[in-house]
Amino acid sequence: MGNLGATELLIIGVVIVLLFGSKKLPEMARSLGRSAKILKAESSGLRNDETPDAAVTDATQVARLQQQVDELQQQLKAAQQTPKPTI
Repeated sequence: MGNLGATELLIIGVVIVLLFGSKKLPEMARSLGRSAKILKAESSGLRNDETPDAAVTDATQVARLQQQVDELQQQLKAAQQTPKPTI
């Protein structure tokens, strides 16, 4: 039951071509390749992110960004409170 011969594989290939059409198959294969590449990149990225140094760096970046947001909000409030010149 688990042994597929050349004839069975050929029949399966013909059925796939008939179902999806010969124009769609290269597009589907290309899409599958892109998905596999993205999955590989993301999984290796997750392995690299699991280091403790990355967590410290992320926390530091979040703190810096929050400080920048606070400064910009203060500047915005100051700009809104200054009187506008009349012409």
